[in-house]
Amino acid sequence: MNRDLDTFQQSLDGPVLTPGAPGYEEEVAVYNQSVAHHPALVVGAASPGDVSAAVRFARAQGLGVAVLNTGHGPSLGATDETLLISTRRMTDIVIDAERRTARVQAGVRFGPLVEETARHGLAPLAGSSRGVGVVGYTLGGGASPTLGRLYGWASDHVTAMDVVTADGETHHVSPDREAELFGALLGGKSNFGVVTAMEFALFPVARLYAGALFFAGEDARAVLEAYRRFTGSAPDAMSSGLALLNFPPLPSLPPFLQGKLALTVRVSFAGPPDEGERLVAPLRDAAPVLMDTVGGMPFSEFAAISMDPTDPAAAVEHFGLLDEMAPGTVDALLDTVGPGSGSSVNLVDIRHLGGAYAHPPATRNAVGARDAAYAFFGLTVVPPGESVADHADSGRELVEALTPWLHSGKHPGFVGPADATVDGTRPVYEPGVYARLRALKAAYDPENMLRVNHNIPPEPPR
Repeated sequence: MNRDLDTFQQSLDGPVLTPGAPGYEEEVAVYNQSVAHHPALVVGAASPGDVSAAVRFARAQGLGVAVLNTGHGPSLGATDETLLISTRRMTDIVIDAERRTARVQAGVRFGPLVEETARHGLAPLAGSSRGVGVVGYTLGGGASPTLGRLYGWASDHVTAMDVVTADGETHHVSPDREAELFGALLGGKSNFGVVTAMEFALFPVARLYAGALFFAGEDARAVLEAYRRFTGSAPDAMSSGLALLNFPPLPSLPPFLQGKLALTVRVSFAGPPDEGERLVAPLRDAAPVLMDTVGGMPFSEFAAISMDPTDPAAAVEHFGLLDEMAPGTVDALLDTVGPGSGSSVNLVDIRHLGGAYAHPPATRNAVGARDAAYAFFGLTVVPPGESVADHADSGRELVEALTPWLHSGKHPGFVGPADATVDGTRPVYEPGVYARLRALKAAYDPENMLRVNHNIPPEPPR
């Protein structure tokens, strides 16, 4: 392959790196280090042409293709039978303020995007962190903790995409052009091609009434019950989530979080501050508040709501959806991860869905489970020097405890490597949707080159 590789390298704008080469480890590095990439070859794509050339080269060499946007959410690890395409150099952003749209390349993160949109008084349906990649997040559905209940899934507001399919060809897809491929990508993610650019709607939101309330672990029941009542009557303009925090005594944390169980309720209200204050009052009254950051803020400070950590680490995650949060759900949570439980899970995150999340998309896509009321996940940080495999089951007890309230389906934006089942991705999609996706996979990637992901296998030939 060496002679072919030299020619290939000369044809690209970005670098080609092999194991042991300077920059290789940095190029394949990810945020959640529970999954490590060790591809035979990594292409640091600097242009859509690089992506197309990389896919063609992989086909010629008999390699699978993996995509790394920003590495924030883990999928499967790229092996020595894989060519990994890194898109982090592709960072162009174009805002059309009059049409209220943004067009971004595949390496754009929400931090720079929000900075650009805020200049026009507009906002995207952003994730919780500045470091989350826009394209990967949106292809998985995109549950915005700031505006999601008001506007729904980010995927429902995509208007066009550029994608390189497994034959190396570039397609410009939209609801009016190759609509089946367009809809399959939204929810089917990287199974059908490498998205190099995406266009989507922006919204006229410049300010929020938002932030977080922190409570002591001994008040967990009162806070959980208050949150259950709060979400039962919250208007669509109120997006929120609750997290149980169980961190070791790290000096970087506030004293009340150091080695102690705590809870935080995160809120984001896209309406008048006085109305937001009235809505949040029952949460403030639920128990003594240890820290209160809720107030008026510019949308550009969206990341301050969740205050997600930014340092890479290995973490095991287990996800699920809930049909409801009943009194029994609160009991199950407290028994499993509450005070005195001895749980090793460091974070349990619960997000309120409903509202516009339940609306059907204007154009058919593969994002389902729209009738779920909540999404949750349990996260366990793997201590340095310890094996991910030794902690692989940490958090499964949470999913098992919540079984009576689990939604029957899963969601493409709330699955991780540890959630792999014997049925693969089948539980993520409704049966008819899954059959359609497998047929499209057979049409666009019959050899399953794009398989280093939550894979949808092609329908076998008849």
